[in-house]
Amino acid sequence: MGTRKKVHAFVRVKPTDDFAHEMIKYGDDNKSIDIHLKKDLQSGVVNNKQTDWSFKLDGVLHNASQDLVYETVAKDLVAQALDGYNGTIMCYGQTGAGKTYTMTGATENYKHRGILPRALQQVFRMIKERPTHAITVRVSYLEIYNESLFDLLSTLPYVGPSVTPMTIVENPQGVFIKGLSVHLTNQEEDAFSLLFEGETNRIIASHTMNKNSSRSHCIFTIYVEAHSRTLSDEKYVTSKINLVDLAGSERLGKSGSEGRMLKEATYINKSLSFLEQAIIALGDQKRDHIPFRQSKLTHALKDSLGGNCNMVLLTNIYGEAAQLEETLSSLRFASRMKLVTTEPAINEKYDAERMVKNLEKELALLKQELAIHDSLANRTLVNYDPMDEIQIAEINSQVRRYLEGTLDEIDIINLRQIQEVFNQFRVVLSQQEQEVESTLRRKYTLIDKNDFAAISAVQKAGLMDVDGHLVGETDGQSFGLGVMPFSTKPGKKPKSRKMFKEQLSSSGRKEGAGSPVSGKDLEVSISKTQATPSSKEGDVKDLPLRDRETSSTEPLPLDSPKEEWRPPRPSTPPPKPVAFEDFKNERGSEINRIFKENKSILNERRKRASETTQRINAIKREMDLTKEALNFQKSIREKQGEYENKGLMIIDEEEFLLILKLKDLKKQYRAEYQDLRDLRAEIQYCQHLVDQCRHRLLTEFDIWYNESFFIPEDMQVSLKPGSSIRPGMVPVSRLVSLGEDDQDKFNQLQQRMLPEGPDSISFYNAKVKTEQKRNYLKTMMGLQQAHRK
Repeated sequence: MGTRKKVHAFVRVKPTDDFAHEMIKYGDDNKSIDIHLKKDLQSGVVNNKQTDWSFKLDGVLHNASQDLVYETVAKDLVAQALDGYNGTIMCYGQTGAGKTYTMTGATENYKHRGILPRALQQVFRMIKERPTHAITVRVSYLEIYNESLFDLLSTLPYVGPSVTPMTIVENPQGVFIKGLSVHLTNQEEDAFSLLFEGETNRIIASHTMNKNSSRSHCIFTIYVEAHSRTLSDEKYVTSKINLVDLAGSERLGKSGSEGRMLKEATYINKSLSFLEQAIIALGDQKRDHIPFRQSKLTHALKDSLGGNCNMVLLTNIYGEAAQLEETLSSLRFASRMKLVTTEPAINEKYDAERMVKNLEKELALLKQELAIHDSLANRTLVNYDPMDEIQIAEINSQVRRYLEGTLDEIDIINLRQIQEVFNQFRVVLSQQEQEVESTLRRKYTLIDKNDFAAISAVQKAGLMDVDGHLVGETDGQSFGLGVMPFSTKPGKKPKSRKMFKEQLSSSGRKEGAGSPVSGKDLEVSISKTQATPSSKEGDVKDLPLRDRETSSTEPLPLDSPKEEWRPPRPSTPPPKPVAFEDFKNERGSEINRIFKENKSILNERRKRASETTQRINAIKREMDLTKEALNFQKSIREKQGEYENKGLMIIDEEEFLLILKLKDLKKQYRAEYQDLRDLRAEIQYCQHLVDQCRHRLLTEFDIWYNESFFIPEDMQVSLKPGSSIRPGMVPVSRLVSLGEDDQDKFNQLQQRMLPEGPDSISFYNAKVKTEQKRNYLKTMMGLQQAHRK
């Protein structure tokens, strides 16, 4: 576990023209704020009511831009998240103090974006800076409204509404929301689309304190999982960043909430009170029980408030005298939060599949190390792998020959072989017992001495004497021994077995294949394979003789490096442009062909991109004309008077056709724009290939030019394959004969003249897509209702 650290608390003051300079003072270090209240003279001369307060914080942000707020509050926390540390940023304050603006910002303006979109940008930017790690990002968006949990991303077509209500579940890994959808995002634009999708589903209302008041607590969570691409370590790190936008506390006398808004304000104030109680309990070292389960908000944030994460509180306050009481309450909450300590630690997990691969790799390294020790100790090659069927059959053969007396001793190699030798002793012994018993059962009738019925029958037959001994019994065993034929005597059996094996081995040599079970056959097959290369070598030795015989009559091929014909070298080297044309036609013809093909493909893609751009511009002009015509129709309808039917606006056929035309044009525009993006990606890839071929062509020409015209002829032998000097080692100035064409220069100029904020492209693309989806759904719903009527 890591060291304990206190929660960081910052204060952001909402800009106002009516700032109370006499009542609110900032410290010189911008880390303290002093509040002064004038004494109420109506309370009498003796008035002991407190009038001065001083709060020590980690920073006071007054008239601060969104950039400065993010740099101060969130940048370090987000950076540590990619190293495996959990983080939480919470915005707290009264209604209308600027919490949502601080957390989300104004989506209409890129410069005014808040902490949440900037955190997403930083995460994906850091992922690009870490090519050695495979990092996946997932997001979720939770809303707590009137003590009920809602998924703000459930409106996506592939998610759908949940049948069962969401619940908060605790396990050893932490707290998670059962039923909350988590979405994988591969790029920055996808994450922004999910953010804007959730923002459109938030519940807001208007009252006297705030026109767009959030009526719910929202938690946007970024899940990060990082695996190393370079290290084979099975450990990987996970982390999550909770970005919490709390609903503002409000006084009903000032906000004037009634009806549904009154109920919402009651739930908001109640959950914030429970949050403050949990904070007070966490700050008290003597408290054993922390009331996290009093509300859904504190229960969902249990890991963040007192767990193993970096915690930052950003308190939003007013700077006006009329809101001084609420400002004091918010500052007291911030000072209590500074007493809370957390214990940040890296979240490390283990990948079971990678762990198995690492163990297998370690096992292979240990085997290699054993092989090195064996070679240093002058041992024969030892195999530490599990024995296969052929090796087991060889050991079985050695055991049988050892028992027969044809093998004096069995060479000991390793422990695995010793275990297998004893195992084969057991197998051979069991087989011999079964063979002896089966042989005796074929030739004799075995009688058990305890079987009295069988004994009496044998006595009646005259096969047993009066004393109870079987005829021919000499050793007192329970079976009689007769006279066996000479061919089946035990002394002759090994000989016959040996002769049988020799017959098998001789037949194996004749057939050219060995049995996988017999050790003799195994030796024969090995010796045969060793003998095969010798015959091949004999053929190879004969081959040069035939070559020498044919070399006098047949010329060598032209591509033979030994007999390559070289034209006489000119006294002065030719100009590089002339030599370059010769090089492209001769030695560099293949590279030049590939270069031309890639160049033609690149030009074709550029031509298609230019045509697509022209079509997009034409569609855009037609969209503008259609919008003007639609606005003109709307103005005529407004002048003539609007007609409604059951709350729906009635429009004429011409305006309806214009709406459908504009919809089709937008669809074409999106499709053409997507094609243009794909073409730009292909152009970029083709340009990379062209540059690669150009560099290769120039490099090869440089080598060829130096070899052909600058290196002395007596040193040309040193550049042959297998020599000490490698081609290309002779330095030469860079060739400029294959310069860039006008299109390449134009593309580079276009890249240099890009806008100063290219990072805003994904932000605006996601915003436009969200607005298009919203307008499309709104239009389709209106058309469906009109069609039903």
